[in-house]
Amino acid sequence: EWDRWLLMGLIGTAVGMLGFLMHQIIDSLIKLKWDLVENYLQVSKRNGTWSMCADVVIYLSTGQDGNIHMTWLCALGSGLAMVVLSSGSVLFFCPAGSPSGLPEIIGYLNGTSIQHLFNIKTFLGTFISCVLAVASGLFCGPEGPMIHLGALLGCGLSQLQSDTLGVHLPIFTRFRNSADKRSFITAGAGAGIASVFRAPIGGLLFTLEEVSSFWDIRLAWQTFFCCLMATFTTDLLSSSLYGFVYRGHFGFFEAEKRIIFWNLLDMNVLAFVPTILLGMLGGLLGALFVSLNIKINKLRMQFFNSIPKLSLRKTSKLLETVLILVISCVPLVASLGSGRNFLALEVGCIFSFPCSSEQGSAAALLVENGKRGITYLFKRGTHEEFGYTSLCTALAFYFILSCWTAGSAVASGLVIPMLYTGALYGRIIGLILVSIFGVQTNKYGAWIDPGLFAAIGAASFFSGVSRLTISLTVIMVSMLS
Repeated sequence: EWDRWLLMGLIGTAVGMLGFLMHQIIDSLIKLKWDLVENYLQVSKRNGTWSMCADVVIYLSTGQDGNIHMTWLCALGSGLAMVVLSSGSVLFFCPAGSPSGLPEIIGYLNGTSIQHLFNIKTFLGTFISCVLAVASGLFCGPEGPMIHLGALLGCGLSQLQSDTLGVHLPIFTRFRNSADKRSFITAGAGAGIASVFRAPIGGLLFTLEEVSSFWDIRLAWQTFFCCLMATFTTDLLSSSLYGFVYRGHFGFFEAEKRIIFWNLLDMNVLAFVPTILLGMLGGLLGALFVSLNIKINKLRMQFFNSIPKLSLRKTSKLLETVLILVISCVPLVASLGSGRNFLALEVGCIFSFPCSSEQGSAAALLVENGKRGITYLFKRGTHEEFGYTSLCTALAFYFILSCWTAGSAVASGLVIPMLYTGALYGRIIGLILVSIFGVQTNKYGAWIDPGLFAAIGAASFFSGVSRLTISLTVIMVSMLS
């Protein structure tokens, strides 16, 4: 069995490297986009600010010296270029890579045969589409495609043959059967989710709970080893590189960058009351999200199937993603039009900044890069940062647009939108508690914190949409300590 364990380790390492590469490219593209936008904005630098990571944060404002229209056109133009390439890569290059690939992987592992699901064109098209879609500003994340890509690596490295490339290597030939192929694909899918969340146990439980129907204890240990290697590889490479820029300290794992809530929190039995409420709300909103998404996709299929010409049908799907991006850029118009100093640019990523207007505050939440925005919504001790109007506006906008984006002609995931949506309404519940009980500074009332309930709300909506329980709990615990 040594060769099976060796392959599991190789697959985990390869998935970890791919996850690292994907996030580095996304960060670099986002930085490039906002570097172009910066040229049309009035810029002032300050040192020693509130920012969580950087020593220098660049504040952007659009006063008399800033060109609002050129700024919006620059941001929209760069986003449009990315989304056209993203949608085109899955429409014209590899149709099997759209939209996320996860349902297709689940279908395959449960006995459904799907053509072109595991070939080199699907791998390249899915990777390119996912990177460009996330960087463009669409309300989506890389998680679903990353699971698909992990499964593709599990299939390719275990079979070591490609009909597309005409390659058939004479090693590991004993694994060229459907049962072993399915096991390696399962492990690769788990490694994909483990690499994204840095949660090897979460990746194992995700494959057990959501992905595979054929399971045994040997596969469980081998999948866990694969997930462990993927997480370690991604962490090791990310320890010193950001946006392909070497920052030193290779192999030094900073816990504060990986775990959002580091200090333990004393809990009160009263905290379970709003927690149960958030769980019920997450189930209701999750059911609404799924129902609405199914109806949108049915309408989408009916509309596109009514177009007889194939080339025109694909062009229409591409134009739909362009329309979604244009609507997604509306918050940027609102933010620039408010004339407030509330956006902060740190290594190319937009940060939410305390605003003096509800309009600007809501816009900052929506312009924010997904993972950064979630981190800031989870942040403790920020009771006064966002008001009810801004949170409700951002919630409605994000809920509808992320539901519309899911199923469009780009390789994209739903995890970031699910966490972001849940964090928004969880923070609203936290603000209601602060309004009732006030800001508590003693340890007995420390649980009354909007950031804490944002994290609970994120988990509730994630569970309400995905129907995950055990694996989701482990993933959230890995993220939040």
